[in-house]
Amino acid sequence: DWADPERLEHTTSLARVLAGLLPDDVTDGTISTLPLAWRTAYDDARADQARAALATLAERLDALQELTGRSIRVGLEPEPGCVVETTGDAIAPLTAVGHDRIGVCVDTCHLATSFENPDTALDALTAARIPIVKSQLSAALHAEQPSRLEVRRALAAFAEPRFLHQTRTITEAGDLRGTDDLDEALAEGGPLPDRAPWRAHFHVPLHAAPAAPLTSTMEVLKATLARLVGGPHPLTRHLEVETYTWQALPPELRPRARAQLTDGIAAELTLARDLLTDLGLKELP
Repeated sequence: DWADPERLEHTTSLARVLAGLLPDDVTDGTISTLPLAWRTAYDDARADQARAALATLAERLDALQELTGRSIRVGLEPEPGCVVETTGDAIAPLTAVGHDRIGVCVDTCHLATSFENPDTALDALTAARIPIVKSQLSAALHAEQPSRLEVRRALAAFAEPRFLHQTRTITEAGDLRGTDDLDEALAEGGPLPDRAPWRAHFHVPLHAAPAAPLTSTMEVLKATLARLVGGPHPLTRHLEVETYTWQALPPELRPRARAQLTDGIAAELTLARDLLTDLGLKELP
């Protein structure tokens, strides 16, 4: 919670560590951070505390660059269920901070889970002059027909206790509806309508979409990446492949040895490289 003073001190320390770890030929580093707080128990007083903390952080990052020559920037990472759930939610609080060291981290899994249109989202950030500090390349779990029994069974295999798997759908009226976890969405008589697709916050390995009847939101990732770095001027220069859910996958899909995990990570990075070269970027020798 950015209203907690410890968050400011922790992030300041992390920035100092990162500045020291950057290679000699790299002068810019980025850190993603929670999107202010989980949405419950967040009020105007806590919002003011969070804004003040981020403004102080920006001043400290300015001082860090003067001291080290390294520029560190921090990006709020919109996530379903949080105060800043969507990229649009980030605009007002970041405009209030008003410093180019504090911006947005666009996670393409989160973007897809909230059914955000990449063009609309990035256009709004650009128009508001909100820095896109970095993007995390990730894919969400997509169920096209959640009313079908076999689809719900396939989704249930991804419901596990270690991480929240916020689940969202769009109603016939065009409203975003959701639950805080996949188990809640799948419960008998659950709150989500099932006549439209569901998406769940589960970072699916980029190179390995789940078997039918499920799939991933790779197309959202590709569309976002094309906007971020496919034009004449990049909207961000920092990209990360972020899949942390290898051991949360259904048992039959989990890597069973370190070599399998290494191969999976390498396959993801290879796919990301190929997407970038397809957009016209060139590999360094």
